[in-house]
Amino acid sequence: MFGSDDIAIDLGTASVLCVIKGKGIVLREPAVVAVDKATRGILAVGEDAQRMLGRTPAGILAIRPLKEGVIGDYDLTEKMLRYFMRKVVGKRTLFRPRTVVCVPGGVTEFERRSMVDILLDAGARKAQLVDEPLAAAVGAGLDVTQAYGTMVLDVGGGTADLAVLSLGRVIVGNTVKIAGDRFDEAITRYVRRKHNLMIGERTAEELKITIGAAMTRGDKLTMEATGRSLITGLPKTISLGSDEMVEALDEPLQEFIENVHALLERTPPELAADIFERGITMTGGASQLFGFDQYITKYLKVSCRVAEDPEGCVAIGMGRMLEDKDALGGLLSEGKRR
Repeated sequence: MFGSDDIAIDLGTASVLCVIKGKGIVLREPAVVAVDKATRGILAVGEDAQRMLGRTPAGILAIRPLKEGVIGDYDLTEKMLRYFMRKVVGKRTLFRPRTVVCVPGGVTEFERRSMVDILLDAGARKAQLVDEPLAAAVGAGLDVTQAYGTMVLDVGGGTADLAVLSLGRVIVGNTVKIAGDRFDEAITRYVRRKHNLMIGERTAEELKITIGAAMTRGDKLTMEATGRSLITGLPKTISLGSDEMVEALDEPLQEFIENVHALLERTPPELAADIFERGITMTGGASQLFGFDQYITKYLKVSCRVAEDPEGCVAIGMGRMLEDKDALGGLLSEGKRR
């Protein structure tokens, strides 16, 4: 039975969320680490490291240890997790919590075991895993234990998990690298191509969050962006509009639609009928892009909605699994070392 200090961790490409049973989400920070290149020593983690992105001197590197939903740097991921776990449970040096962590639907068995190794090396006493789409669906308030089809699109920073669920398992699923980071890259390319301006990663993300849109907005928004002119080599500031963001994001969004359509084609007919009746649920931080759900409804002719607190759905879902072990504990699997 889980104790009050057992931790559920949503370890994402862009952010890390931690949940403690009975207390809800207790930590929500960027998955960024600032490292001294010479010594590999950790200089900052989370929000402090996020502020350094694109602004560090030559000897310091601010990076995300997870790439496209999987572990890119084992050592840095372990140190980042250890930092967050200590921040959550305090300085009880002898306390080793039991943990639950989500894994993207498309990871290999080797990657699942690597995740377990990292959790145990970071100080966990026991590690359990849950498929990310299942946790997202539970966090969105969907009953995944019944015998009907549920479709969840969990669009995060590095990857999007597309899944059809029934009876507590993923029936058909796919993990695609069309998510928040891909949208940022599309905006960067557009600004470079249309305005001869090179902008940074953080500026592209701010444009996406502030004026980004999948569909034309009724209220036209604008935002100033500063970068380096590719013509003069000097700093330059331009004004960009939300309609330009629609144009910039059309290519990755069309590719996203194609992948969802392909998954629906692989879905058993009875479950597909359930989805057309009940609609699609979106979770994940990147699902908050303005008009994203309307865009999916328009092209797939299936109703689509964004869950409440989409960024926290996976963490909330794992928290509910900790709370209701009898009904939802079967969705968890025991983690094993490599």
